[in-house]
Amino acid sequence: MISIIRKSSFIIICIFVSQSCIIQNPRQENCEQIEITVEEIYEGGIKDIVFSGPDGKFFYINRGLEQGLTLQGMKNKVLNKKVTLHLAKIITGTSSNHIAQMSLGQEVIYTEFN
Repeated sequence: MISIIRKSSFIIICIFVSQSCIIQNPRQENCEQIEITVEEIYEGGIKDIVFSGPDGKFFYINRGLEQGLTLQGMKNKVLNKKVTLHLAKIITGTSSNHIAQMSLGQEVIYTEFN
């Protein structure tokens, strides 16, 4: 009986932890804002557009290639330029690598904000 309770508790905790990492409807006030100079742009994950900065850190637009963005278009727009990123935070309050908004100066290149 105790074994079943332990297994059930473990499964419930695993589901909660995995759901807490999913980013849904990020809000600007719940994001960390950083600036990076984009040194590389490539496809990663499932149709994600990945941007890397000079320190090797990477950030991504989730399924960006399914949202009408292209690698070449992003390269033409932001490669070797300083951009502002709004990074979505997960339930623990730490920032993810998920780009909720990207701006080049005053121009918003991509946003998930309503």
